[in-house]
Amino acid sequence: MKAIVKEQRAPGAILKEVPVPEIGDQEVLIQVKATSICGTDVHIYTWDEWSESRVKPPYVFGHEFAGIVVEKGKLVNNVEVGDHVSAETHIVCGHCPQCLTGQAHICANTEIIGVDRDGCFAEYVALPAENLWKNDRELSFEEASVQEPFGNAVHTVLEGDVTGKTVAVIGCGPIGIMAVGVAKAAGASQVIAFDLNNYRLDLAEKMGATRTVNSGVENPLEVVRKLTENNGVDIVCEMSGHPIAMDQGFKMVTNGGRVSILSLPVKPVEIDVTNDIVFKGITVQGITGRKMYETWQQVSGLLGSGQVDLKPMITHHFPLEDFEKGFDLMIEGKCGKVVLHP
Repeated sequence: MKAIVKEQRAPGAILKEVPVPEIGDQEVLIQVKATSICGTDVHIYTWDEWSESRVKPPYVFGHEFAGIVVEKGKLVNNVEVGDHVSAETHIVCGHCPQCLTGQAHICANTEIIGVDRDGCFAEYVALPAENLWKNDRELSFEEASVQEPFGNAVHTVLEGDVTGKTVAVIGCGPIGIMAVGVAKAAGASQVIAFDLNNYRLDLAEKMGATRTVNSGVENPLEVVRKLTENNGVDIVCEMSGHPIAMDQGFKMVTNGGRVSILSLPVKPVEIDVTNDIVFKGITVQGITGRKMYETWQQVSGLLGSGQVDLKPMITHHFPLEDFEKGFDLMIEGKCGKVVLHP
C-alpha cells in the first residue's frame, strides 16, 4: 500500500510502498478514505525538539482519519465489515489508576497512533476494535476525519459551563477555530478570537467569532477591557502555546474564571501565579486528548444536530501523493484543515 513514512530523524517525509498491516484477533483493518494533517504531524514533519525526543523513525505517521472497515479479528463484535469509522487515537492500558477510575484520557501508559506506532497516512490502518467510533453514513469522510481534533476543541471548551459566558480563544490554528464554533454552539455570549494570522482570523469569524483580534495590531488586553466593561472574560481557551499570549490569557481572565490550556509550549512559560491565579481565584485546567468516550458522544451530537458546521474550516484537499503541498500550507498558516485522500 501507499503510505507517507517518516523515514529518517530529519525534516521531511517520503511516499513509499509498505506492507498492508496484519491484524490480531481484537483488531480491525480500515481502508482510509480521508486523513487530515494535524499540528502534531507538522512537528514530526519539520523534526522539532519535541519530535526528536518522542518519535522513532522509520514509521507511518498521521492520526486523524475516517474510513471503512474491511476486515475484523475473530474476537471483534462491536463493528462490522462495511461500517464507516473514525478512531480514538489514544490507545490506553486499561489497568492504571486513571483507567480504572474513568479517566482513560489521561492514562499514564498511553500510546498514540502516528506518534508511538504506525498511523493513518496510508491506504490502510490497523487498530484495536475498542478504539473505533462508528460514524453516521451521512457524515462525509472529510468531516469525519477531523472529529479527533474537533474532540480536542470540544473537551477544552466544555470542561465548564459556557452558556451566557464570555469566551476568549487564543490561537486560531484549526483546533482553535473549531473551539470558536463549539463555544458559539454552547451559548457563549461573546467569543473573542486572537491570532496574528488574518487568514485564520477570517475562518474564526466564519465559525462564529463575535470579535476577532490580530494581536500584532491591537492590544488584546485593551480589547478585552472594552468588550467586558473591565471585568475580563469568563473563560480562556489557550491554543497558542506562545509565552506572551499565555501570559495575556491569564491577565484577561476575570476573577473566578477558567483558563483551559490545550497548547503545548516548547519551553517553560513565566506566569504571575500570585496575582493572575491565586488572588484571582481562577481554575486552571490542562486538557489532553478527549474523554473516552464522553467527548466523542458530544462530537457526534454537535455534528449530527448541525449546531457546529466544520465545512468552512476544511479548506484544502490533496491526493496522498501531494502531501508536501499540504504540509507547506500548514507550515505557512495559509489554510484551515488540510485533508489528504489515499
